[in-house]
Amino acid sequence: MNNRIWLSLAHMGEHEQEFIKEAFDTNWVVPLGPNVNGFEKDLSDYLGDNRHVVALSSGTAAIHLGLVLLGVGVGDEVICQSFTFAASANPIMYLGAKPVFVDSEKDTWNMDPVLLEEAIKDRLRKTGKLPKAIIPVHLYGMPAKMDKIMGVANRYDIPVLEDAAEAIGSELNGKRCGTFGELGVLSFNGNKMITTSGGGALVCRTEEEAGRTMFFATQARDIAPYYQHSHIGYNYRMSNICAGIGRGQMFVLDEHIARRRAIHELYSDLLKDVVGITVMQNPSNEYKSNFWLTCILVDPQLAGQTREDIRLSMEQNNIETRPLWKPMHLQPVFADAPAYVNGTSEHLFDIGLCLPSGPTLTDEDIRRVVEVIKS
Repeated sequence: MNNRIWLSLAHMGEHEQEFIKEAFDTNWVVPLGPNVNGFEKDLSDYLGDNRHVVALSSGTAAIHLGLVLLGVGVGDEVICQSFTFAASANPIMYLGAKPVFVDSEKDTWNMDPVLLEEAIKDRLRKTGKLPKAIIPVHLYGMPAKMDKIMGVANRYDIPVLEDAAEAIGSELNGKRCGTFGELGVLSFNGNKMITTSGGGALVCRTEEEAGRTMFFATQARDIAPYYQHSHIGYNYRMSNICAGIGRGQMFVLDEHIARRRAIHELYSDLLKDVVGITVMQNPSNEYKSNFWLTCILVDPQLAGQTREDIRLSMEQNNIETRPLWKPMHLQPVFADAPAYVNGTSEHLFDIGLCLPSGPTLTDEDIRRVVEVIKS
């Protein structure tokens, strides 16, 4: 059988082991140290916009602490994009708050700004108060319509926690994802654009926010010569070892982004004449996705096969693919959550498929994937 083609594998560069070795040689193997500080500075410099970055144990931890910083608590409502991974929504529940799901628009597959405003108005009518925060997501690396989303958020003075877990390097109008909201979230899970094996970061506007994030991420220890705690804290800081991997990965970030964009371009070219198959594209020149994953939509009437037919054929040919995210408003765990839907995310889930897109793939691997679709 042919070698397995994976959806998105990590790829190491030349510098990761140097930083890890330095950490071992100096005994900096704890959740702080020179690699953590260096990685945070590298990320801050990369994102620009004078942002302050705090490296954490996961992207989920970053969302959780972002909500803590925004004052989300028991009984509050937080608007969250429905078409996303559960990690975008679960931290809302950690705090005893309630998610309110908003569907997507068709251009980017991300939060619909028109539906967002309708949801805000309806929650105000029904509860007498505004949602505490808004969590838009840049799905598969495609920037959401952040100019319009921020316009709505600013009209109602609701802070935005921007989930850019899949979108490091993506841009909208020349501005990098993760720098639009009051706070931004990055992920360095093993399948992301760069990895720290596991890990994430919270992107803050101010040094004060970054300091509060570090405080809560290190068990909220008060300034005292003994262990005193006036707040509930968490053990969320990134280790110096993982941060060493991240520092090495920063050397290959641009290379990884370029390769994934090239993979997307090759898929687009090879599939352009295949009836019933549509490759997701940037809606206009203002959008610059990193194309973390290349995704297709399958029209079963035109293609003569369904999304699931293709997925099963891929598996038979030792190729990993994955359906698009099942919307949160369809998940059993969120069955009672308010949802403002227009059918977009459900339709995309029914007909969408993520194709192998990792930087280790060869052009021949891509052609093998396309041949299975065509056959």
